[in-house]
Amino acid sequence: MITTNDIEHISWLAHIWLTDSELEEYSEKINPILEYFGTLDEVEGDVDAAHHVLDLYNVWRDDVPSEMLSQEEALSNAKEIKDGYFKAARIL
Repeated sequence: MITTNDIEHISWLAHIWLTDSELEEYSEKINPILEYFGTLDEVEGDVDAAHHVLDLYNVWRDDVPSEMLSQEEALSNAKEIKDGYFKAARIL
């Protein structure tokens, strides 16, 4: 069970300053969550992992060339063009 002192210590570590009423409120809210984790710990864990409902494994499409844009079409909406290429602002 987490006490208000534990909540106060955690808030101090996180540099979150809580009022006394907030400490009490969070203590009341966190304890049921931790009790639920205790319930989950009791669940048998040696069960095999579930399988995917579809027996698909590494489904790839064929790498087939398709119709491409011409250079003019590709550059038609460019903000800036220089020597037939996209021009972008310097990063560094």
